[in-house]
Amino acid sequence: MATDALRQQVVPRQVRQLNPASDRFFFSALIALLWATIVFGFAKTYFLAGMVRAPLPNALIHIHGAAFTLWMILLVVQEGFIAGRKIRWHKQLGLAGFGLASIMVILGVLAANDALRRAAAPPGIDANTFYIVPLTAILMFAVMVYLAYRFRFRPAEHKRLILIATINIAGAGIGRWPVAALQHTPPLQNLVTLAFLLLMVGYDLISQRRVLKSTLWASLALMVVQLVRVPIGFTPLWHHFASFMGGKG
Repeated sequence: MATDALRQQVVPRQVRQLNPASDRFFFSALIALLWATIVFGFAKTYFLAGMVRAPLPNALIHIHGAAFTLWMILLVVQEGFIAGRKIRWHKQLGLAGFGLASIMVILGVLAANDALRRAAAPPGIDANTFYIVPLTAILMFAVMVYLAYRFRFRPAEHKRLILIATINIAGAGIGRWPVAALQHTPPLQNLVTLAFLLLMVGYDLISQRRVLKSTLWASLALMVVQLVRVPIGFTPLWHHFASFMGGKG
């Protein structure tokens, strides 16, 4: 009987740690902020342009946009399952989500190569140099989603890796914000990404009294990649690689 009483005391406490109300509020709010970030960036060219009717360069970019939008919808649905304690549904849909992420990686690489061949790049930077930005973003997404899958039985690490992976690809939306300062000084865009990461670090400190390793190392890796990739993109070696990938090498 003493063992049963102890079990009754321990198990509810473990459940609250895995899915506390504060987690539901914070991660739902973060997902909403990520949605706002992406919609704000792509409103004119995609969402308000009718999505399927948007004047995008080709069918590949349409499929690419649809897949990434579906990922954002998936985040909302999965968080809803957690909030509703539909853990089994969450796990089952998570396997489909991993399949979607795999497709997104392929589409992301194809879209980056397509932009390179079309010489598409923001003002002030050539297409060969810019190629490193979407390519590293999708590769970082692949690594983080893979790690999230590996940690799927450790919910705290799993959901943090999923959200940092999404913060990473949200950079495409940040880069399209109609904000003059961000457009004229692209490195400032990294500060928006950093703000998202600091929110997660701050929440870890409040909720866990420490920064979880998944938050720390994934955030550091993301910021290092964002800081070094453009300087690498200006190097002759990268330009040679980009020319080869664009069919000009």
